[in-house]
Amino acid sequence: MEPPPSSGVDLGAGFGVPPGTPEDQWASWYGPRHLPPVPPPGEPVVVVAAHPGDEVLGFGGSLAVLAAGGAEVHIVSVTDGEGSPPHSTLDASDEPARVRHRELLHALAKLGLSEVRVERLRIPDTRVDRHQGTVARAIAGLLREVEAARCVAPWVGDLHGDLEAAGRAAVDACRATGVPLWMYPVWMWHWARPEDPRVPWDLAAHLPLPPEATALKSLAIAEFVSQIRPSGNGAERAAILPPDEVAHHIRSFEVVFR
Repeated sequence: MEPPPSSGVDLGAGFGVPPGTPEDQWASWYGPRHLPPVPPPGEPVVVVAAHPGDEVLGFGGSLAVLAAGGAEVHIVSVTDGEGSPPHSTLDASDEPARVRHRELLHALAKLGLSEVRVERLRIPDTRVDRHQGTVARAIAGLLREVEAARCVAPWVGDLHGDLEAAGRAAVDACRATGVPLWMYPVWMWHWARPEDPRVPWDLAAHLPLPPEATALKSLAIAEFVSQIRPSGNGAERAAILPPDEVAHHIRSFEVVFR
């Protein structure tokens, strides 16, 4: 994870995430009052994640809605998230990549997607920018193979190196194939604020979620034990996703940039 410019803190180093914008500020702003609604995407839909769990945080409620409707969904895991958290004491007998992938499969099952296809590109964690062309070609190939109606990928402005690179790769893939693209933010809710001029709100829309989809998303996020629990003793091994960060993602709506 990379920090906002000038924050002075490397969020990718496995240290506790510094405090960001409190969720109550976002709740008082209440995005749906300011953003137009859109229905769930048409299918087949290909959902790209830089690391296992990104797609659940940014789009998990919509994935639950798609699953309930029997939609055809495909997931692309660009990396296995093997670099987060470093020096973890959790599942010490297991390799981090295997832990993260297992957590993802359990989370997808909670969303109703136990049979979903997950393409693991196995790009090195924190190095997606060095392999952006390879990632773009892989995404484009899958979009063509499944005749995708929509691609959903990380937002290119999220101030996180891997997420931005995965998003740029998806942009290139969608340009090459003509598939429409939506982009979801993850860390924007941490570093931005309501009406933030760094955010292209004119391109944003919200996807309303029924209560059952929000509940399933909460259960899915809870499967990422390696991210939501401290990885050991000391502030440098605090949870990657503490409760105040998770709160940004358990809402009655999700946001995409179109």
